[in-house]
Amino acid sequence: MPTPTKSFEVIEILVRHEVEFIVVGMTAGVLQGAPAVTFDLDILYSLSPVNVDRLLDALVELEAIFRGDERRLKPNRSHLESRGHKLLMTKFGIVDVLGSLGDYDFRDLEGDAPALALGPMSVRVLSLERLIEAKEKAGRDKDMAVLPLLRATLARKRQSPKD
Repeated sequence: MPTPTKSFEVIEILVRHEVEFIVVGMTAGVLQGAPAVTFDLDILYSLSPVNVDRLLDALVELEAIFRGDERRLKPNRSHLESRGHKLLMTKFGIVDVLGSLGDYDFRDLEGDAPALALGPMSVRVLSLERLIEAKEKAGRDKDMAVLPLLRATLARKRQSPKD
């Protein structure tokens, strides 16, 4: 069984390299209180040329290679300039870097990704509402299985008094 990705360490490197990204996937749910375990980190990143450079530098530090490819290929600029999903293994575990999330890219979703404090860092995290919407649209069994948990987390957040 895979071990969970050390998300904090990965995020720390991305922040240090000033990568524009949004945490998506179940890690976004966990960071907002969903009582779950996830084995990977999914990020949606800006496709701007400067950001692609920053992400590439961060991926070099993370020793990223494509998962499931015995040639141990490293992501390059042309890979990162595409809207597709790059499924990677890093020295801290599984990290999926996404040029798009369904029909949406970074600019489409940044308004639905409030910054959350994660230790000393401020990190954009996809809102629970948009995360639920994305999982409903994806419709995969693994996405459908977590929807009740995400909906319950959202309901709990809406009921709790604001600090």
